[in-house]
Amino acid sequence: MKDRDDIWEKSLAADDLKSARGYLALLFTERDADHLAKAFRRASCIGYPAKDLLRASQTHLLEKNAPEVAHNLKKIKKGKKLSPVLLVRGDGSVGATLTIADGYHRICASWHWDEKCPVACYLVDHPHARRGGR
Repeated sequence: MKDRDDIWEKSLAADDLKSARGYLALLFTERDADHLAKAFRRASCIGYPAKDLLRASQTHLLEKNAPEVAHNLKKIKKGKKLSPVLLVRGDGSVGATLTIADGYHRICASWHWDEKCPVACYLVDHPHARRGGR
């Protein structure tokens, strides 16, 4: 069996970036969605526990038999790595949650595989995020 922590690619997939940009254009202006897509390209890959990502985004864990989750679990079992997830940082001071721009099903699959395994992420700040405790 492969190392349980070695289920993630470390580089962005072009299709995931395109999907994330399309989703973000529903939440933000086109200009901001473009800015965030560019920010993902400059960001570094980091890891966070799936449970923390689900809590910070206020999303629920999908069942492991949900079609996309099951598909990702099969990939992991076959030794194929998952693409990192793309996230926009929330702002707890104004009640804004973490936005999962791409990778919700991969987060859920990772949790079902090994809830302690860090999820590979690209995390960026929204261009209008408050800074410095104002």
